[in-house]
Amino acid sequence: MDRAAKADLVATLNEVFKSTGVVVVAHYAGLTVADMQKLRREMKQVGATVKVAKNRLAKIALEGTDVASIGSLLRGPTLLAYSSDPVAAPKVAVEFAKANDKFVILGGAMGATALNTDGVKALASLPSLDELRGKLVGLIQAPATKIAQVVNAPAAKVARVFGAYAKRDEAA
Repeated sequence: MDRAAKADLVATLNEVFKSTGVVVVAHYAGLTVADMQKLRREMKQVGATVKVAKNRLAKIALEGTDVASIGSLLRGPTLLAYSSDPVAAPKVAVEFAKANDKFVILGGAMGATALNTDGVKALASLPSLDELRGKLVGLIQAPATKIAQVVNAPAAKVARVFGAYAKRDEAA
């Protein structure tokens, strides 16, 4: 890789680190190409990205960003998984680590907050942004449904009472 390509890579990584919601750092030594492709595909499905970069270049790109705390994790064969949704990349990484012993999560960062392995797992257990939006819409719609049921209930009860009187009169 020539000097210009390295400068481009550092600039690209720096922009990613400045704009991303969460970064997960993991060791991937021993994973097959098929495993890596599966990981990349799963990350892409949730809007996350996996990047393997030289640690030295990644450390240079970290300078001046909120996620600079992950610099100490960049030792050995590491990969960076990042996403704008703070839950997407950790969730896929934790699930992938459960299935593959050779994929080891080292930690990460969410904004200026450094995360250890347990922090990444805690993030992965949270519902995603889309799930939270769905729950919020459900909570907003629930009161309207309840009000409609309450308003319609007295009318239905009155109709049942009249129906009962009508059946009683017919029987008599």
